[in-house]
Amino acid sequence: MGNTGSELMNKRLDRFRPEERPVVQAVFDRLKGTGPPGVPGRAEAGSTLSLGMLQSAVGSVIPDPMVQRIYRCLCSVDPGQGPSGSGKSHSASTVGVTRDQLVIFLADILRGTAEERAPLVLAMSQSPGSQAASVSCDQVIQFLQDLIAAVIQILDHRGRLHGWKPNRMGDASAGLKQLSEQMCSELKPSNESCDRSSLEDWIFRVPNVSLYLEVVVAAGFNVTLGGRSVPTLLPPCINTPWKELHCLLDLPTVMFLAPQLPDRYSAPWRLMFSTKLHGESFTRMVTGLLKCGPTLLLIKDTKGHVFGGFASQDWEIKPQFQGDSRCFLFTVCPSLRVYNTTGYNQHFMYLNQNQQTMPNGLGMGGQHNYFGLWLDCDFGRGHSRAKPKCTTYGSPQLSAEEDFTVDSVEVWAVGKLPEPDEDEEGPGKKSVLDADPEVQAIMEMTGKTLHSQGLREPEDDDS
Repeated sequence: MGNTGSELMNKRLDRFRPEERPVVQAVFDRLKGTGPPGVPGRAEAGSTLSLGMLQSAVGSVIPDPMVQRIYRCLCSVDPGQGPSGSGKSHSASTVGVTRDQLVIFLADILRGTAEERAPLVLAMSQSPGSQAASVSCDQVIQFLQDLIAAVIQILDHRGRLHGWKPNRMGDASAGLKQLSEQMCSELKPSNESCDRSSLEDWIFRVPNVSLYLEVVVAAGFNVTLGGRSVPTLLPPCINTPWKELHCLLDLPTVMFLAPQLPDRYSAPWRLMFSTKLHGESFTRMVTGLLKCGPTLLLIKDTKGHVFGGFASQDWEIKPQFQGDSRCFLFTVCPSLRVYNTTGYNQHFMYLNQNQQTMPNGLGMGGQHNYFGLWLDCDFGRGHSRAKPKCTTYGSPQLSAEEDFTVDSVEVWAVGKLPEPDEDEEGPGKKSVLDADPEVQAIMEMTGKTLHSQGLREPEDDDS
């Protein structure tokens, strides 16, 4: 094809390796339908990409609201200067998008800086037909909702949901709004509006904005560079009885909570307890908590607030506090927030049962009878007492009312799978009879009958 575009387009192409440049340049022809995937075509000079062409090419992967935002952004790119800092469109939507505009857009999204991505986000956040130099926080939230919805659709389209079942989970639309508001809470507007400078600072401090944009553009436009695939945004979910369950989590909430955990996306999530499956039993809940490593506890009160806590270690039934500084409290509804430890004290986790002199129940943060989060052993009741804030986590009141009534509870194990106990047989675990033939010989000499012999075979030794 040759570098026949603008000087700016050629500079942007220099960001890609030599073998990647034909891939980037071929996108324009592929979107127009004039070239096969991955091979530069021969589109006529001066020809442009229309909104209809873009919708036809990527509409099965990217939801239409996000496609329209991307198209408006493409039209705002000035091949002579890059994206317009004022938000003024370089070419009207009736004219279409040129090859140079598309290449500059791809380079800035996939290999650009926060400074270069800020005007793109500004353009995508604007209302149709707007040429303003700033947008409101509400407009940014609307843009984020469309962006995150596109990410989730792409994960589903690429088979990257990792065992999660959106139709058996919480309200995704509410989760989209809450995650968008959480991300936007980091935005520092200037005079109550978000201009290019404030957006640049925000994109620099909130890396998920760039990450989600890269996912949507790379996957939606089918741009594969250097073998990079869609990043892992969801941990695997295993051993969950989805047919009987409608869980408190939704996908945006999982996307928000997973990066806060020590194992991030590597450890599988397993449902250990649910009131909807196991009934309202504190003893049954405790059984689900014990010996399964780090856990997430989620509670929904009867007023609709959803909140919980992350326990970084195995829970133990004892009259002392336990855990470490990796623990945190969080809210899901009406807002997504995480509250980490303050260092004021070490009252991270507490679990007790059947004691006469100490409180019986589960608590996190604060102190006895004044926990940041407390579930009574009678199960149906709890409290979140934080005036003004929980001393251990710096969290406000999590529940709708200080003393709340439980609607439902879930416990998710979120750490690496535990190793089997030494005295347990299981996959990859040998019986003592296989491990030590002398034990078997002694038993035979003393007249002991090996009842299991003939009913089981020793496992092959692959070592």
